[in-house]
Amino acid sequence: MTYTLVDLQTWPRAAQFRFFRTYQQPHYATTTRMDVTHLMQRKADGISPYRACLYAIGAGLHAVPELCMRFRGDTVVAHDMVTLSMTVPTDAGSFGYAYVPYIADFDTFEAQAAALIGEVAKGGVLQANSGERDDLAYLSCMPWLDYTAINNALPGPDDCIPRVTWGKFVERDGRWDMAMTLEVHHALVDGAQVGAYFAAVQGALDSV
Repeated sequence: MTYTLVDLQTWPRAAQFRFFRTYQQPHYATTTRMDVTHLMQRKADGISPYRACLYAIGAGLHAVPELCMRFRGDTVVAHDMVTLSMTVPTDAGSFGYAYVPYIADFDTFEAQAAALIGEVAKGGVLQANSGERDDLAYLSCMPWLDYTAINNALPGPDDCIPRVTWGKFVERDGRWDMAMTLEVHHALVDGAQVGAYFAAVQGALDSV
């Protein structure tokens, strides 16, 4: 993993970082609606809506530097690239974790994602991250539910890896939308960055 150290002496958010690091519940989740009308139109061209959502989420994460930052104790690092880790149902009826590096070119990303997810679907080792990596974002699709809010199981206040969840595609008056949730650590990410993330995801969904 390639990263740079964040200089806390010059980082504008250093005071906020130190403040929210003291919280026992420093995470917050924001849910909004994403327009997937263009994506549903592209489905007729053979585009996988699921993998297109993975790509758009990756684009959104990499558009916001704070979402690629992680802290290790009192040290903050900024990753050049984060890998998307998602749950994948297996043929045996359980699930495993796939790890898909983000690539800015959609066609290359889509082919890589299809291959890596397909391998995990065959079953085998769970491949859960036990803390050895922090250059990740955790993703989970809930295609059965058009939910209004959701949060995630978290091991504790020092976990600063973002979580992204998205739900069922719903048609409304000829257009399609879905719920998407971003859960973050307040020591690294404020509301402005959350808003920038959703705007970047929407842009990617509209350009696939």
